[in-house]
Amino acid sequence: MSPIASAAAEEFPAELPPATPAAAPDPYMPGHGTDVYRVTRYELELDYRISSNHLGGRATLHAVARRQSSAIVLDLTGLRATKVLMPGRKVRKFNQRAERLVVVPDTALLPGDEFTLDIRYEGNPAPRRGLWGEVGWEELSDGVLVAGQPNGAASWFPCNDHPRDKASYRIAVTTDANYRAVCNGVLVSHQARSSRETWVYEQSEPMASYLATVQIGRYELLPLNPDRTAGEVAQTAAVPAELSAEARAGLARQPQMMRTFTSRFGPYPFADYTVVVTEDVLEIPLEAQSLSIFGRNHLTPDWESQRLIAHELSHQWFGNSLTAASWKDIWLHEGFACYAEWIWSEEAGIMSVADRARAAWRMLNREGQDLLVGDPGPELMFDDRVYKRGALALHAVRLHCGDLAFFALLHEWTGSHRHGSVTTEDFIVAADRVTGMDAEAVLHPWLYQEALPPLPAS
Repeated sequence: MSPIASAAAEEFPAELPPATPAAAPDPYMPGHGTDVYRVTRYELELDYRISSNHLGGRATLHAVARRQSSAIVLDLTGLRATKVLMPGRKVRKFNQRAERLVVVPDTALLPGDEFTLDIRYEGNPAPRRGLWGEVGWEELSDGVLVAGQPNGAASWFPCNDHPRDKASYRIAVTTDANYRAVCNGVLVSHQARSSRETWVYEQSEPMASYLATVQIGRYELLPLNPDRTAGEVAQTAAVPAELSAEARAGLARQPQMMRTFTSRFGPYPFADYTVVVTEDVLEIPLEAQSLSIFGRNHLTPDWESQRLIAHELSHQWFGNSLTAASWKDIWLHEGFACYAEWIWSEEAGIMSVADRARAAWRMLNREGQDLLVGDPGPELMFDDRVYKRGALALHAVRLHCGDLAFFALLHEWTGSHRHGSVTTEDFIVAADRVTGMDAEAVLHPWLYQEALPPLPAS
């Protein structure tokens, strides 16, 4: 048992016994998140100095209790809480140990109680280390990148860090002049005062904490579809000036990708879409709600770069608007995004979906058969087999029910669960209802058996 779990269990036995759902609502992320309360809105005010990597923050959390509790536990790592207030209630005490901030109000919370936390904190943010490498707040050569998936949000603000806990956000970032802060949602104000500038964004659609992001750099805005028609989603790239030409060329087909995915999946779920291109080389691109982050090395016209651009765009539907209620169902993000790559490949005249499926099946057939795509375990949740076999599971559904029913299913899936939390069981129910097929029978071998099923016949 971790030090924080041990201390909390001694002081607050009803709320934080070891290994209870309250302490670890998702077994893939023990010690992260809680189901004792849910946050409905975060209001973050950040003051960041690039040269010293110093972050001063104020986080206002509006929340509602789900169960009776005498303590409120938040995720916060590497930063120090200096002051905690609860308007309307007194805070008896608060303390930090390991990666948790525990706040004790004078009176216990009851189910349905609404409450507000006002937390001041500061420090030198850094990515947190875990099974998936380093995630969270990370310094670039000249700026900042935040990659929160799956549990990096606590590296820069106190939160209930669980994908099921979705809230609206207001993010205000004050930083050095001549740097642009890019965050989720819509820019609502920008003020410049001598050597400091403040950027304020509003993300009104519910968002999981791991998708919240701050990108800071010497970025200029580059419209990617300036001649868009009425109703078409505005797409913008935030890029260093010297990379403008490369970004324009590398992202030239993204507007067509957007039109293709809107046709196949349903309306784009947010107000606009921004791509941030860093001056640094990045190992992989990164997703966040309403935006994606690419390194300068991801701007080439070859398939490897273009599939990544399509992949991250598709996550706006599968992962951001529709977010897995638990990490075991991550195939609902990655399998769908991989299949979106194949759809774009066919639309772009590169290779058909059927040929992509055959190539993926041959690759998987050479790999070890020791993984359940529908519950891969935390160590393997980002394994490429989850992506490819998840995509093949969708292809099997498509071949079983036909194109018309399959894309009707995707429209229904993204529409009925828009901005919500989803499970594999939800998808099976939707598939049964829309297509009339026995979706569980089709999906079970792909998701819940280790042996690779035969390639579905075209």
